[in-house]
Amino acid sequence: MIDARFRIRLPPDLYITDLSEAFPDATFRLLSGVRSGATAKELGEVLARTPGSVATAFREHDAIDAYEVLERTDDRLLATYETTDVDLYAFVESGGFPPEFPIEVRNGFYEFDLTGTREEFDQLRKALESSGTEYELLSKVNKKQADRLLTRRQEELLAAGLREGYFEVPRECTLADLADAVGVDKSTASGIVRRAQARLIAWYLTDVKAE
Repeated sequence: MIDARFRIRLPPDLYITDLSEAFPDATFRLLSGVRSGATAKELGEVLARTPGSVATAFREHDAIDAYEVLERTDDRLLATYETTDVDLYAFVESGGFPPEFPIEVRNGFYEFDLTGTREEFDQLRKALESSGTEYELLSKVNKKQADRLLTRRQEELLAAGLREGYFEVPRECTLADLADAVGVDKSTASGIVRRAQARLIAWYLTDVKAE
């Protein structure tokens, strides 16, 4: 297993690129997002010296609708909003992995952690290089598979699935119900659960063969 952290430059035409570059010292964290057709409803957190100015910039951006501040301190802003710019989801998924929240952005760059197999790690690097996307590998640690088999997000989805009865026969909740329970869209939940199950099965079968 490999634990890696990537830093990837975002395309210039995204609303989050505009805002993060306008406030280069701020940290933008997309905590949750649900895409529905041409719009997305999101919950976002901003850590900044001037959160009021960031809130104004959000409201004035052409791609942002229905902006509502939930909590505000001297250096933090928590808000919900709706955006017509859903290209961030397509960009993140272009690497072969659906977005796993939180998504963290600073000054036009998107940072995220990947915990996966050597094959998954190589797949992402090849996808980035073939697309010409500017990226930096911030860290990479080879770990024994037993150290951390699943990502925190995968563990969260599986735990919610057990709690809600998604894995019961017959099922006591649908995939849509499970997605709602953890605050993601249905396609994202499906991708996370499938990859988690695949890793568990591969780990189990490999361990059995080793015995």
